[in-house]
Amino acid sequence: MSNPTQPEAAKPVSTTRKVFAGILDFIFVMVIAGYAIGYMTGNVTDEGFNLKGGPAFLLFAIIILYFVIFTRYLGGTVWQRLLGVR
Repeated sequence: MSNPTQPEAAKPVSTTRKVFAGILDFIFVMVIAGYAIGYMTGNVTDEGFNLKGGPAFLLFAIIILYFVIFTRYLGGTVWQRLLGVR
């Protein structure tokens, strides 16, 4: 008989789903932040954006901050939530 005051144990999530969510999050942030930074710095081309030096460093910093902030403080990244990883 189950005790109603105890929460149910979470089912383990497959590693494949976790990796897939991470890849989709990386692409999601890279495209959105990369285009925004490219637009602000004048590095938008017909094929997309071309970031070098400082703007590229800023993009990588934003990607790292995205994963840290969303995972630690907001309960999971966008794709982790959509795929039910968290």
